Amino acid sequence: MGTIQINNLSFKYDQMVDNLFNNINLSIDESWKLGLIGRNGRGKTTLLNILLGNLEYQGQVVSNLNFHYYPQPVPDMSKTTKEIVLEISGLADYDIWRVETELEKLQVSLDILDQQFETLSPGERTKVLLAVLFIDDDGFQLIDEPTNHLDIDGRKLVSDYLKTKKGFIVISHDRNFLNKIIDHVISINRNDIDVYKGNFDTWEHEKNLQDTYEADQKRQLTKDINKLHDSAVKKENWSRQTEKGKKKNISMDKHANLDKGFIGAKSAKMMKKAKSMQHRVDDSLNTKKTLLKNIEIDDPISLNYAEISHLKNLIEVNDLLLKNRNVETPKVSFKLPRNHVLALMGRNGIGKTTIFKQILGIAQPFECSGSIVVPSSVKISYLAQEYDLHGTIRELAERKQVEPEMVFSNLRKLGFERELFDNNIEEMSQGQKRKVALAVSLSEQANLYLWDEPFNYLDVITRDQIVDAIHKQHPTMLIIDHDLGLIDEIADQKLILKK
Repeated sequence: MGTIQINNLSFKYDQMVDNLFNNINLSIDESWKLGLIGRNGRGKTTLLNILLGNLEYQGQVVSNLNFHYYPQPVPDMSKTTKEIVLEISGLADYDIWRVETELEKLQVSLDILDQQFETLSPGERTKVLLAVLFIDDDGFQLIDEPTNHLDIDGRKLVSDYLKTKKGFIVISHDRNFLNKIIDHVISINRNDIDVYKGNFDTWEHEKNLQDTYEADQKRQLTKDINKLHDSAVKKENWSRQTEKGKKKNISMDKHANLDKGFIGAKSAKMMKKAKSMQHRVDDSLNTKKTLLKNIEIDDPISLNYAEISHLKNLIEVNDLLLKNRNVETPKVSFKLPRNHVLALMGRNGIGKTTIFKQILGIAQPFECSGSIVVPSSVKISYLAQEYDLHGTIRELAERKQVEPEMVFSNLRKLGFERELFDNNIEEMSQGQKRKVALAVSLSEQANLYLWDEPFNYLDVITRDQIVDAIHKQHPTMLIIDHDLGLIDEIADQKLILKK
């Protein structure tokens, strides 16, 4: 039976002062289906790259497994899907049936093998690369964010597919998806890494119980420390005063009939008790330091939301239809009332982002019929699904005409490391880039938010912070997302696009 044994693993990137991982020890069985979770920037993808042998580290990784990584790099998107598949899998042409078998399990038409890879939808590309990943029956798959480009139906299909596989590590921030497919959790905490048996909900429950227990223990220790410290100080003061008094009496009357031995012994005994109590204080302080070292700090965040009280609806769309030679959106009508969140839903490629861009007035190669009414006084903050961020965070904020210090403040609340503030955004992880884009949108003063798949790449704690802010502030928002559980939490209305 195959295993992964990690012994005293330490790692940091060249630009880091502190280690990202410090003396990590893990033992993993090849049959486990593991969800790898942790805040953005904690090193989830880094850990996968260490397993793949792509990074130098201190310590030991011992395994007899063949590791395979998703998403595989595709150097030339203009090639046919079949050419791409053969290239990244290393299969001979006559073995293409192995990929075809996996594609059929994923309900992908084999006709796409003859199409250029760049013409496939993001969801189709995901399924093709997953099919290639699982052609090795003896492999151990490392799956990095497979759900980001999948619609609701696609997530269900992929989760059903992964249920049939024997062992893997998957990174995902979709708790519903993880709950369906994993039986163990690797949790990258603030100060260490733990392995739990169970799914995401099991891990969250046990983590909350542990945090609550440690918080209670810390409060009791604080009380005990204060009592012990006060008692030790009193005993030490008594002992010192007694010694002073004894010396004073002896100097005043050399012939005084004092039981110096008795007083001295009692004083020494009291001093010994004081030192013993101080040792107990020190022990309690050391115990206290070990508590709550992994509790996650999730400061509440807020949107720079400015309400327009005189407007009933901030968007009115009537019989909107966009089409060109290749694409036609469904005809759509809706109104977005003030303080409402409307979720625009539908399968990939149906035109959700296209409708967003039309509302924003972004030029697109479509014929347009119908009408869109957004009052000119409405300030819109747009968080795009795909974005090109470059330069430093301060430079980005200045280009967006947003106060940089407000962006930095929001980033800190989102768990973003202060040391990264001066780094180029291009060098950051996908999750860190997403947090930068989100922090800018949070910092922009707006009456209306258009967020296109805002939770892609974001850790669960950040998602919860955003949900809490939406519940508290009731902004006016049009949102696209494929996480059904999350949509149920925040949306007042759902508009499902169908053809």
